Amino acid sequence: MKIIDIKDKFSLFSEFWSPKIVGELNGQYVKLAKLKGEFVWHQHENEDELFMVVEGKLTIQLRDQDIKLSKGQFFIISRGVEHLPVAEEECHVLLFEPKTVLNTGDVMNDRTVDNLEKI
Repeated sequence: MKIIDIKDKFSLFSEFWSPKIVGELNGQYVKLAKLKGEFVWHQHENEDELFMVVEGKLTIQLRDQDIKLSKGQFFIISRGVEHLPVAEEECHVLLFEPKTVLNTGDVMNDRTVDNLEKI
């Protein structure tokens, strides 16, 4: 057991849309990611996802509405719901999701990270 300093962990990487593992519990990963720009429409058929904004602002586009998150806010996306994360400026997020989650869900492309780095 150890204390994790989120600010320190964010200083260890600079790439966008490439989640890093910072913790594990009960079959779940705690991940950190830096986001900027638009991601890709996708869904996770079997897993829910939690996005918590640590710094900046994030819009999660759903097919019927936009969810706008600011620092200190989080949103849980239910399994099977298509979504598109968008960050106009650099945004830092904490993700809480099952170990089986691929960042691009049901879409495989150049942004898919299937071998996550632990930091």
